[in-house]
Amino acid sequence: MQSSGHRFREVEHHPLLAENDGYDSSSSASESDMADRVWFIRDGCGMVCAVMTWLLVVYADFVVTFVMLLPSKDFWYSLVNGVLFNCLAVLALSSHLRTMLTDPGAVPKGNATKEYMESLQLKPGEVIYKCPKCCSIKPERAHHCSICKRCIRKMDHHCPWVNNCVGERNQRFFVLFTMYIALISAHALVLCGFQFFSCVRGQWIECSDFSPPVTVILLIFLCLEGFLFLTFTAVMFGTQIHSICNDETEIERLKSEKPTWERRLRWEGMKSVFGGQPSLLWINPFSGFRIRRLMLRAKKGGPEFSV
Repeated sequence: MQSSGHRFREVEHHPLLAENDGYDSSSSASESDMADRVWFIRDGCGMVCAVMTWLLVVYADFVVTFVMLLPSKDFWYSLVNGVLFNCLAVLALSSHLRTMLTDPGAVPKGNATKEYMESLQLKPGEVIYKCPKCCSIKPERAHHCSICKRCIRKMDHHCPWVNNCVGERNQRFFVLFTMYIALISAHALVLCGFQFFSCVRGQWIECSDFSPPVTVILLIFLCLEGFLFLTFTAVMFGTQIHSICNDETEIERLKSEKPTWERRLRWEGMKSVFGGQPSLLWINPFSGFRIRRLMLRAKKGGPEFSV
């Protein structure tokens, strides 16, 4: 199809978009400020996994605080470990929320119209691609997510534990989420080891406010949870850092896609994801978050839901 001096090619070789296809360009206009709105995916499996994540972190915090630290006779041991564990838990859950409620880089739906193509002022013979599933012009390195039902820029993967895709705009928060979960898991395992040693040495007398059988069950379950979460998030964290340094998403690696873009150097890749020069803001999930601004946006436009 030759139109306006450029070619319009579908990624999956479906019928080309014609003038009478009936896609309304106003839908893309209404989503032009999508980045300024709250993003949420209404996926049953993802919502269940996200709630389970929070419940497991709350359970770990309960066992650490009320089973191990508060009954301890060492005040400074309880205080230091309690503050450290709860701070890491808050950072982990905050990173989880930012990952889940941040637009990962969705391409506006239905922007593959003749009017929009003409506004791009493409060079003669230049090829652009259309996603037949969400009827959008597909940028380079974008992939369609069947769960989000959108094309996502630099999509790495869809993670049910955060009920969202990991893409261009929220990868930093996902990396922080995996890092903080790995840290609190390791911390919980160390505390469990000390607790078991203390209880066995004291013959389970006054080592906990709970009975010995209940204490053992709570500690064993926490150990299993901590080991599984530490293994999973540590591997995921390492994979994400490796992908960022190589400027290659997981989908691109699995599909063995040859890079048509100029790859960033390792340090440049880290700065592009975390923003600017290295600083404490890199590990702060609250950076760039404005509660007042978010409330004004939500009141004005409402949340953006993807179904």
